Amino acid sequence: MTAQTALVARRVDRVLDTVDLGPTAMSARSTLIIAPGNNSWTDPFLLMGEELVNQPGFDWHPHRGMETVTLILDGALEHGDSMGNSGVLGPGDVQWMTAGQGVIHREVAARAEHAHVIQMWLNLPARKKFVPTGYQDLRAGQHAVHTEPGVLVQVISGETGAARGPAVNQWPILGMVITLDPRTEYRQVLDGGDRAFAYVMSGRLTVGGRTARAGQTAWSDPVSRPGQPTSLTLATADADEQTKVLLFAGRPIGESVVASGPFVMNTQAEIAQAYRDFHSGKFGSIPRHTRLPAGT
Repeated sequence: MTAQTALVARRVDRVLDTVDLGPTAMSARSTLIIAPGNNSWTDPFLLMGEELVNQPGFDWHPHRGMETVTLILDGALEHGDSMGNSGVLGPGDVQWMTAGQGVIHREVAARAEHAHVIQMWLNLPARKKFVPTGYQDLRAGQHAVHTEPGVLVQVISGETGAARGPAVNQWPILGMVITLDPRTEYRQVLDGGDRAFAYVMSGRLTVGGRTARAGQTAWSDPVSRPGQPTSLTLATADADEQTKVLLFAGRPIGESVVASGPFVMNTQAEIAQAYRDFHSGKFGSIPRHTRLPAGT
């Protein structure tokens, strides 16, 4: 970005490692990037994991009260839900789902392959916990793009400069994938009231003056009042490979979080109601035919 010398420079408050969970019944390899349960450090981001999905994958399960964002890194991920949506996403595609009042869905590796994905859960404020459910396939070619010498920014959500991402969400979120050449510096403008994180998918760089390598997440907490622009500097050193970073930012919601399994609400009573609504059929029914024809 240019003309940012007057902006408040952001710092990185902590750099955290991922946690390898090993194989699970749904995933050949599961890695925890953002651990749940520490909302004061991650709000509005609830959790994020990296999965090597195999068969049977994540079979039918419900959600309420939040949004999920799934990035496909490699392979093919098949999706189906109680709204009637179905399809296959490939490398570079993003699925943005608003669970809102309630949805049932599943995610499996298409064509009996593996699907390498990152999935994040985003919280919703109390007033939007029951918004209508929604689903968006954000194909790789639809992402907005911003370029500078040695820098490629693929914007999924929110805007940076003249680039506006295609995602429609219930809580303002800036989300992008940034690819940096060696010996390159890039400054990203962020709202001073937002919390931001940079997850290093590959390579090594400094974020806000602190070093982060592949598999680490650098967190930058709010530094000023909402609406005041700030700047987060990302810089790569001399190396033989590009560095790829997932950068997300959003304003903390600042409300109580009560989570149980696939539901994220504000009170225990709302969690109990979610289970009752799910078991009584208020989330809709599972479609009879959701798998795509072989070879699709």
